[in-house]
Amino acid sequence: MSQAAVQQQDEADFLVCEQDGVITAKFNRPKTRNALTFAMYEGLANLCRDVKTDGSVKAIIVTGADERAFAAGTDMAQFRDFSGPGDAIAYEEKIERVLTAIETCKVPTIAAISGACTGGGAGIAVACDLRIATEDSRFGFPIARTLGNCLSINNYARLVSLVGAGRVMDMILMARLIGAQDAQAIGLISEVVPDHAALAARAREMAETLGGHAPLTMSATKEALRRIRRGEREGNDFVVQCYTSEDFKEGMEAFLSKRKPQWKGR
Repeated sequence: MSQAAVQQQDEADFLVCEQDGVITAKFNRPKTRNALTFAMYEGLANLCRDVKTDGSVKAIIVTGADERAFAAGTDMAQFRDFSGPGDAIAYEEKIERVLTAIETCKVPTIAAISGACTGGGAGIAVACDLRIATEDSRFGFPIARTLGNCLSINNYARLVSLVGAGRVMDMILMARLIGAQDAQAIGLISEVVPDHAALAARAREMAETLGGHAPLTMSATKEALRRIRRGEREGNDFVVQCYTSEDFKEGMEAFLSKRKPQWKGR
């Protein structure tokens, strides 16, 4: 392990550690299967909003502190004070701000899923750029047999963009929890690994790979897919940004010179 930059912020329920340019954010409420408090949501959102964009951060890995759960949804105690329509709308708007912060994060995000990944936890995983999971992971929104609430229109759209309307209908109406192999088969996750230790190793390996790729290409792709999901079709801004960048010139010269490009993100 490198002795370089190891920084840790410990707020008990939400742990953040940076090592060699890879940030790992861990949900840490194992007794509740990492049920999410508003502070945990905001901690992740702030991390994604405030991440350094000078090239020193390669990726953010979001995971659970142990193998039993990624996150099992919003802590139900957060709902006890609901008294009217405004509370419901305010809650979903709060969560949407968090998920948008994840989607628009300036560096790639990887959800490393082990165990239960349900409700709000599943929403966070879907908002991340890449998802990998252990063989024993379970993914879903079993609200039709538990709370009796629903997803926001944007969360339905996120799911539909990943797996299609038919599978979303089946998942929600049947309150189905999807195992890792099935989740990979329908495109919900990209890789399955044997256990929690392998998950951590593979997530870090992916982060290192992402750190060697062109930041503007990755940024444009993230934004393009976000706009497509929202029904938008305008993308000249990021096309111009990429094709007129120093990185594009560097990429051409490196390719012609048969050397590795040195990306700057501009």
